[in-house]
Amino acid sequence: MINGNNVIAGNYVEVDGGVFNATDPSTGKQLTGDFHAADTLLIEKTLNAATAAFKVYRIISPAAKATFLRTIADKLTAIGDDLINRAVAESGLPVGRITGELGRTTGQLRLFADLVEEGSWVDAVIDTAQPERTPIPRSDIRRMFSPIGPVVVFGASNFPLAFSVAGGDTASALAAGCPVVVKAHPAHPGTSAMVAAAISAAAIETGMPAGVFSMLYDNGYNVGAQLVKHEQTKAVAFTGSYNGGMALIKLAQERKSLIPVFTEMGSINPVILLPAILNAEPETLAAKYAGSITLGAGQFCTNPGLILAIKSEGLDRFVTSLGGAIEITPSATMLTAGIWKNYEKLSGEILAEPGIELVTKSTAIDKEKVNQSVATIAKVSAEAFIANKKFGEEVFGPWSLLVVADDAAQLQQVIESLDGQLTATVMAEKEELPLYGDLLNALTEKTGRIILNGVPTGVEVCAAMQHGGPFPATSDSRFTSVGTGAVYRFVRPIAWQDWEDSLLPPELQQANPLNIWRQVNNKWTKE
Repeated sequence: MINGNNVIAGNYVEVDGGVFNATDPSTGKQLTGDFHAADTLLIEKTLNAATAAFKVYRIISPAAKATFLRTIADKLTAIGDDLINRAVAESGLPVGRITGELGRTTGQLRLFADLVEEGSWVDAVIDTAQPERTPIPRSDIRRMFSPIGPVVVFGASNFPLAFSVAGGDTASALAAGCPVVVKAHPAHPGTSAMVAAAISAAAIETGMPAGVFSMLYDNGYNVGAQLVKHEQTKAVAFTGSYNGGMALIKLAQERKSLIPVFTEMGSINPVILLPAILNAEPETLAAKYAGSITLGAGQFCTNPGLILAIKSEGLDRFVTSLGGAIEITPSATMLTAGIWKNYEKLSGEILAEPGIELVTKSTAIDKEKVNQSVATIAKVSAEAFIANKKFGEEVFGPWSLLVVADDAAQLQQVIESLDGQLTATVMAEKEELPLYGDLLNALTEKTGRIILNGVPTGVEVCAAMQHGGPFPATSDSRFTSVGTGAVYRFVRPIAWQDWEDSLLPPELQQANPLNIWRQVNNKWTKE
């Protein structure tokens, strides 16, 4: 039984803020469960509870935080089949995709548990006192990262588990020592309710402070806006559209005290096909990218929405092969009716622009379902692309635009005209890469992750991953929203000067009781 009431500090709270329901996007039919939108009073109670919990949770031992994170993962695994079925019903995504996403969600919770338990992530730096130094003695100064406070997390539409209630934003914030308030995505409230119940149960079982986790519902924008503007909120994490992300940034700027708002707002993820590999294996490249463009109905933030190449006979073969593969690709259910309508609108607008040529559209449309994606490939010259900013806009769905350059210099001009991106991909033979050094250098200024001879769809959750790029892909390209580096969004450095050893945090005490790596007098050591 799914409880559709808001979850505040482990308790279900009834409120008369309006009721809404989930919809199966493949049929348009209403799913079971009534969900109650929060009101201003609940928002106040929620953030009061989170602020009170922060005073306790921020100093709870790393081992206890790690146990909490692992217990959440265990409880999600325990409800796996029911959770997967509900997520499939609310998102239209296939069982295999949601099963994999559940594994990613529990895996990253356990990864952050390992990070917290090991402890060196706090980046402890110690410069011991030098009282005999002349002309001025040096004080004893010790610095480390400390949690920032209650974090508001917005669930994403395209990842109902991995970027939602217990997703990477929540996992990294909890790992950092910050209580979390989730604003559930209205497209999958039932999935959110099940995950929230698991987190709340894990918090109780492991003895966490009551306000360490809360979740609020809303079928509009009012609750999210109030959460961002509330003075007790200390950071915000969001994955979604450019318009949505910019709206949150503007709301935060209206506050009396400024806070970081970490937004991932979209990307067209350019793919550069260099001549040698394009002439050697155009059909293989076409098959690979047909699969990447249409994966998950194109509803990935790393979907390859732009393909760049120099005109050649190999490119002609690539276009023919890609068009044939896309034409027979079966349609897929898009996440919501609104996302489907927006895809149809944006793709139609771009196809109406002068200078663009339709290569192909999918003809294998499932007429018995609604909100079905129509995979589309279009083509434009490099000159036209540079002249028209509309061609560089993200179309969220199975869309890709091929940009054809006359030569390498024009190809580089296209790259230099791009906005910031999450990823950029280079498909090349090894021997031709040295010939394009300037082009590769230009790419590094445009993206957070450069891929060689692969596809951008698929993001590994690991320590080295960078999922973030220059604006407008994200609001702060210095950080990642995937991998263990995501924890640094929710901390700030604090230095202790000339304190008694026993009064310092364990991470900074002389004996190093947690046995972590620290930088002591410019040397990394566990001593």
